[in-house]
Amino acid sequence: MADDGSTTHGSLWANLPRELADHMRPHLDEVADDMIHEIQTRVREYDRPGDGSYSGTLRLAVERVLHYFVDRVGDPGHDSAQVADFFRAIGRGEAGEGRSLDAMQTAMRVGGMVAWRRLTEGADALEVSPRTLGTVGEILLEFQDELAHAAAEGYSQARAAVAGEKQRRRRRLLDLLLADPPAAREAIADLAAAAHWPLARTVAAVALGRRHQDAPGQDVRQPPDVRRPAFPPDVLVDLGRRTPSLIVPDPDGPGRAKLVDRALAGTLAVVGPTVPLLEAARSMQWARRTLGLVQRGVIEADGGVIRSVEHMSTLILFQDEGLIASLADLRLAPLAHLRPGQQDRLAETLLAWLQSGRNANEVAMRLHVHPQTVRYRLRQLEDLFGDQLLDPDLRFDLEIVLRARALLAGNAGERILQPAGEAVGEPGRVVTFRRS
Repeated sequence: MADDGSTTHGSLWANLPRELADHMRPHLDEVADDMIHEIQTRVREYDRPGDGSYSGTLRLAVERVLHYFVDRVGDPGHDSAQVADFFRAIGRGEAGEGRSLDAMQTAMRVGGMVAWRRLTEGADALEVSPRTLGTVGEILLEFQDELAHAAAEGYSQARAAVAGEKQRRRRRLLDLLLADPPAAREAIADLAAAAHWPLARTVAAVALGRRHQDAPGQDVRQPPDVRRPAFPPDVLVDLGRRTPSLIVPDPDGPGRAKLVDRALAGTLAVVGPTVPLLEAARSMQWARRTLGLVQRGVIEADGGVIRSVEHMSTLILFQDEGLIASLADLRLAPLAHLRPGQQDRLAETLLAWLQSGRNANEVAMRLHVHPQTVRYRLRQLEDLFGDQLLDPDLRFDLEIVLRARALLAGNAGERILQPAGEAVGEPGRVVTFRRS
């Protein structure tokens, strides 16, 4: 048998003598039987005596590989697309069955070992030189890599398609849960089953905004700068919404809060209150309101995840800012004629007095001023407000508007909304809560 080592088409296949293919063809059925027996013996996943379809698929794959191999020995330019497509289909099938490619790759190695053993045993009869035998061995390894790559490609395509469909269903499920009014429980249950999402008894919605480390002056009209955190697998996620949103099932379960906090580290995130499943939209409503107050600086973002339930009194205060402005107009009218700096000092002192049980010494400690200064201011307040400070209901109203004032006082230009039709920033108006 000639073995001149000439190269055609620049490949190893071209180094093989063409007539080698004719010597191999009569033995292909024998070799196929050996390969199938060895694969079923050594790879447990392929040993299915009662499954005729599975055995048939195995035989079809082995025979296709052998015939393709011999055809390519006879013609190095033989089209490899069909066998590659066949192995891509195998890869997709393994993904569809929920299996890994480990068993298939092991079977390919076992099959290649059998083919190599049969070839070396018949090398003398086939008049194959050691050099040609070495080339065949190298080609076998290359061929296995080629088929394994095709199978992996098909596997990845199928997994990506399945994952993509699952994520689409989960985003649709999130939409249904956040709909107002909520979707029917039956529709939610059906979609949850299709999305492989176990129905939870309780949920909490999460609204995401800019990361804490973003510059304070960043234009809030820009899209939120949201990293892709590694969320627990049962968290519903849609970062493409106008307000990127999550739904966390069983948020109060053991260890759940820590899991969510770790996933959201470095991200401006507000967790709404825990609610029954069909009230997820209510949880999201409060999360978004809280997020809006955080972005305005009313609620402090301390670098961790913010929970609406820890700021309920503030949320109630800012539920209707026009109403608070009207109440401020009414209850703080005695301060209206004062200069802004005087308004600030007296409003701060009055709030501290109301919060400290009307104890002047405690007010002094809170404000870090001398008790005599506090007593002087309190006499001024008594002159301005008179008997109003003796009425529990009026004191309650005063504390409400003064708390709102204090929350906005540190934000330049921030104010409680004024009633419709009134000018903003009118000189001497008490409801313009900016610092002097």
